[in-house]
Amino acid sequence: MSDVRLARVHYVPAALESGVLYVSDEYKVAMHLCACGCGSKVPISLGPAGWKITERNDKPTVRPSIGSGQLPCNSHYFITDGRVDWLRPMSAAQTVAALKSDHDRREDYYRDMNRKSLWWNRAWRRLLGWFGRG
Repeated sequence: MSDVRLARVHYVPAALESGVLYVSDEYKVAMHLCACGCGSKVPISLGPAGWKITERNDKPTVRPSIGSGQLPCNSHYFITDGRVDWLRPMSAAQTVAALKSDHDRREDYYRDMNRKSLWWNRAWRRLLGWFGRG
């Protein structure tokens, strides 16, 4: 696969078409068949703690890179303006490091969100207390 087109969907279909990046904004997930042609489904979690997909001229760009180090093909690539830009295959150590980095990024994001939520809840309760409703 050398070109990727974007398909915005509510649900990702069970049968995927090669060369199509299916994006569900509602469920914050995207999926496509591995760019190498091996036929493996590659899920991409979206959002502040995941990948970001932008669109220009109906062509998707995905960041950071997509590393399929857990698949037998070990594919590693960017999708930029609908084009697959190949990177060196990921070694087992790089795959483990990338998975740990992804996990740590999600942990940090949700820990920070929890702190912000706790701060807001305490402030709200204090405000309600001032008005005799807390």
